[in-house]
Amino acid sequence: MNICVIGAGYVGLVTAACFAEVGNTVVCVDNDGEKIRQLCAGHVPLFEPGLDQLVRDNAERGRLHFTGDLARGVAHGEVIFIAVGTPPREDGAADLRNVLGAARAVGELMDGPRVIAAKSTAPPGSAEKVREEIARALESRGAAPSFSVVSNPEFLKQGAAVEDFMRPDRIIIGAREEDRGAVEVMRALYAPFNRNRERLLVMDTASAELTKYAANAMLAARISCMNEIANLAECAGADIESVRAGVGADPRIGYAFIYPGCGYGGSCLPKDVRALRRAARDAGAESKLLDAVEAVNDAQRSKPVEKARAHFGELRGKCFALWGLAFKPDTDDMREAPSRAVMEELWRHGAAVRAFDPAATARARELYGERGDLALFEDDPYRALEGADGLIVVTEWRALRAADPARIKERMRGDVLIDARNIYDPAAIRAAGLVYYGIGRAA
Repeated sequence: MNICVIGAGYVGLVTAACFAEVGNTVVCVDNDGEKIRQLCAGHVPLFEPGLDQLVRDNAERGRLHFTGDLARGVAHGEVIFIAVGTPPREDGAADLRNVLGAARAVGELMDGPRVIAAKSTAPPGSAEKVREEIARALESRGAAPSFSVVSNPEFLKQGAAVEDFMRPDRIIIGAREEDRGAVEVMRALYAPFNRNRERLLVMDTASAELTKYAANAMLAARISCMNEIANLAECAGADIESVRAGVGADPRIGYAFIYPGCGYGGSCLPKDVRALRRAARDAGAESKLLDAVEAVNDAQRSKPVEKARAHFGELRGKCFALWGLAFKPDTDDMREAPSRAVMEELWRHGAAVRAFDPAATARARELYGERGDLALFEDDPYRALEGADGLIVVTEWRALRAADPARIKERMRGDVLIDARNIYDPAAIRAAGLVYYGIGRAA
């Protein structure tokens, strides 16, 4: 099938590469000329395991093409995916200008029947706005080719996006009753990913859009709930890791998303919780639980620095090593990353930071530039320890899990380790002569 993907960001690029991998011919369009230049040269401008090889292989086989020419993409695609960003507005609502701009451009360019699939995360009712925008553009041209709009939200975890797309746990298609033909087109398109059991769920567009938000809101709620219990554990003299083991053993709850830490981040959970809160208010509904989820998460990001201040008192003139910049392992994404809140709070208190991350140092330079109170390392985490009064572990990269406590003690000037992801055994850390602080772990 011939496919056009509008947007070569995280979702669009994974979508384009994975559809090409199963034999479709895909044209991926983006208005960022530098990004298109890099992609045409075989360089993927983001870190996602397996994606760079997938892009190069399918480009070499002639199944995946990149261009800044939207007319070329629209002329090519029988199915057109809109996968552009929906950044938050100041009031928290999703900004649909990119989505509606893409829809309008499709309406101005299409010359025959098309299925338009809205993949960008957007609140209920957005697919209908896309439909209206395309219809207005066609009317202004005096053209009347048939088209259908479906909602097809993504459920990709950063760090495992290729695997999630190739082996999805569900494929959501939202469509009107009269767009059954478009549903069958989407069913055929997703058939290679839907072989050993039925994963495709068909519903109305508003329900499909809300499903995406609801999933992220519930995941965020699990994290915030566990963090709130972790804070109680510290006060009660309990160990949250023991509590987590006991709670996770309940099959009604399970172990996923109940790891205590310094809060969630990234491009999805924070933005989507805020957008859902705003959508609830606009619809006249209450969002008391979501309000609390966000409040707990905002407060949780301050926990590592609170522990540093409780230990040292004055932080001015201190230096802290930070292990982890990305909001989670196996990505270079620092959007809403807890590391940013930690660093910025340390700087406000007059401390310096020496940070290690195997993937995200380039992103940190883009965000903060060259500054005297920030040193960045990507090759050796122990280099970041030199001259540090304390170590704060913010991202649970696999390369950090087996760190040598004795080597940490030897390389640091100070002796404090703040384990904001609870990845170390407190007894082993203390045996090396270090002072250990975890999240939800009584001293």
